[in-house]
Amino acid sequence: MEILIYIFWISLFLLIYPYLIYPFVLKILSNLFGANKKLAETNGNWPAVTFIISAFNEAAVLDDKIRNTLDLDYPEDKLEIIVISDASDDGTDDIVKDWSKKEPRIKLVRQNERKGKSAGLNLGVAEAQGEAIVFSDANAMYKSDAIYELVKYFANPKIGYVMGAALYNDAGDNEATESEGLYWRFELFLKEMESRFYSVVGGDGAIYAIRRELFWTLKDDDINDFVNPLQIVSKGYRGIFNPQAICYEDAAEEFGKEFRRKRRIVNRSWRAVKRYISWFNPFRQFRFLFELFSHKVIRWFSMVILIAMFIANLLVVIFKPNIFYAITLGGMILSVLVALYGSALDGKNKPIPKLIYLPYYFFLVNYAALLGIWDETRGVRHSVWNHVRETQ
Repeated sequence: MEILIYIFWISLFLLIYPYLIYPFVLKILSNLFGANKKLAETNGNWPAVTFIISAFNEAAVLDDKIRNTLDLDYPEDKLEIIVISDASDDGTDDIVKDWSKKEPRIKLVRQNERKGKSAGLNLGVAEAQGEAIVFSDANAMYKSDAIYELVKYFANPKIGYVMGAALYNDAGDNEATESEGLYWRFELFLKEMESRFYSVVGGDGAIYAIRRELFWTLKDDDINDFVNPLQIVSKGYRGIFNPQAICYEDAAEEFGKEFRRKRRIVNRSWRAVKRYISWFNPFRQFRFLFELFSHKVIRWFSMVILIAMFIANLLVVIFKPNIFYAITLGGMILSVLVALYGSALDGKNKPIPKLIYLPYYFFLVNYAALLGIWDETRGVRHSVWNHVRETQ
């Protein structure tokens, strides 16, 4: 019986640790042992930049994206623009070709067979001439000074990549965007604290920059904005988060789209950890590994932890009735029922009250993470992507 109680309390700790304990501990550590004192900034000697836009069937937004990129406040003679088309068939390529006739800095790199973003980036980076590379998505609209804010810290030779803040348009327009908006604000706080403590975990495909020499050829099923930062940190560099480098993009408009996105991301991210963890020296890079497992890995297994906690709680109540464990069991059952009710409302396209959609979102994304890990164990690998505006 004692082992069941231990399982319950260990599971409870692991369940709340990434959301409540880790942020608190991280803030203390960043204040006491932060790596960021005063980072050196580029002052006048700006690096040549290759701005890479990944696109699959982005005709609806690509014209605006290219115009937004050309309007960015960065020296024209130090900015080239590469659009990678992953076998687009909606006119995306024609838009790029039309722009390249007017603006020679714009180049199309087409992937004739649809192989996914990482394979496309291998082609795009091979064509890049810049000292720094900025990665972006076709629907991410940058503030005018975003490139300056991304590359200015490369004056510090130990900074390998810089991640900006991707903010959501119309956050709060519906339950799905509001849930993702709340989650993302929490994520941005963690990224800022991690950056101060040692290194931000991962990048953001919408807005992050690296030194050109710190790009290694990616496997087709790698998730580029997680794998490439892992590789960079493993080589002794740091990644930082600059909240002043800002872009705006759309959140998922429906819970179902967010579910598919989370499942795909966790599938690829868990595979990345297994594939590249051997690159790290745990003695030299224990700070980053602490951040990685606290921020990402434990959270991906939240559903497994929750199931273990529920089973242990149920068996304790059955074999050794106790009012405290009866209450905790009732609370877990109630939370599941609330989430199921949210799912039913979502399935009927009915409004979901906030007290309903928050637990619904929690179970939804953690169930998606569980399926993403399950996909990896059975050899299902997601390498291609669809943006959150997909209709299928």
